[in-house]
Amino acid sequence: MTGIFKNRLFWPVVSLLTLVVVNTIARPQFIEITMRDGRLYGALIDILRNSAPLMLVALGMTIVIATRGIDLSVGAVMAVSGAVALTIIDGSGNPGSLGTVAVAVVVAVLVALVLGVWNGFLVAVLKIQPIIATLVLMLAGRGVALLITGGFITTVNSDPFSFIASGYVLLLPVAFFISVAAIAVMSLVERRTALGVLTEAVGINPEASRLAGVRSRGIIWSAYIVSGTLAGVAGIIYASNIKAADANAAGLFIELYAILAVVLGGTSLSGGKFSLAGTVIGVLIIQTLDSTILFLGVPSAQSPVFFAIVVVVVVVVQSSRVRGALSRASASLTRAKTDTDDREKAEVAR
Repeated sequence: MTGIFKNRLFWPVVSLLTLVVVNTIARPQFIEITMRDGRLYGALIDILRNSAPLMLVALGMTIVIATRGIDLSVGAVMAVSGAVALTIIDGSGNPGSLGTVAVAVVVAVLVALVLGVWNGFLVAVLKIQPIIATLVLMLAGRGVALLITGGFITTVNSDPFSFIASGYVLLLPVAFFISVAAIAVMSLVERRTALGVLTEAVGINPEASRLAGVRSRGIIWSAYIVSGTLAGVAGIIYASNIKAADANAAGLFIELYAILAVVLGGTSLSGGKFSLAGTVIGVLIIQTLDSTILFLGVPSAQSPVFFAIVVVVVVVVQSSRVRGALSRASASLTRAKTDTDDREKAEVAR
């Protein structure tokens, strides 16, 4: 029992299940899934679809945080990525062409990758503090996106592009499959190769890992490249969902929610050991909580307060001191039960 409490995924899973149970009690239709026209619909399906952009950003943020870094520019990168894609599609002669959409998506993701390279260069090569290095792009990125769109919200009518966010494959949303693919690739690379161990080594003690022969510069650089690329894909999904490039609204505050998801998943901001599974659960917690706020009818101006209260409760429950107290209580109960059993056996023997 003590080992269960010590597992870093225990409390995130409990928090997620609690939210699901509370929502189900309040509105039983929350867990209902219906099929219409060969597609699955329901609140749970909406959570899976809507969590895709945050899932991608949070996965990249997990790797960056594992290296003792932070990436505040992911929201701006999303805005730039969406602006590039929509500008290419809008300027083409055939916006509904699959080839045009494919080119736009590839170019947008490559631009996001370049922005990740820039962040990595500032942090890994020039040794600028991550929060300062990424703050530069956070402030400038949305301005770049506005320059790309000419200061306007660019809208397009392209079925292939809309399919990215609203389309379905095998009964489920395409956006969900994109996030699943990202989770699978990240898990394969980080947990089935030595890269994950090296990333944790750099985060735990950069100097010791360097003396041990680990190329920390390349690992840190690659972390920001991954973060930028995944943010670029998230920007494509966001733009596809609203069918427009809104430089001011795209990815707004998503960097904060991504950091929160990573922390809720049990990864420490001090770097080192990380949990991709915990991040996935953290994202689902945030998205489920967001759905709960909408259902309760909390005014938009007050929703951040409600969200903050719930998050504080979750974080407190997950704190090492509270978990230690629960572990000690569980151990005390186990010892008391053992002592009682021993006394009963002694009485029977007499």
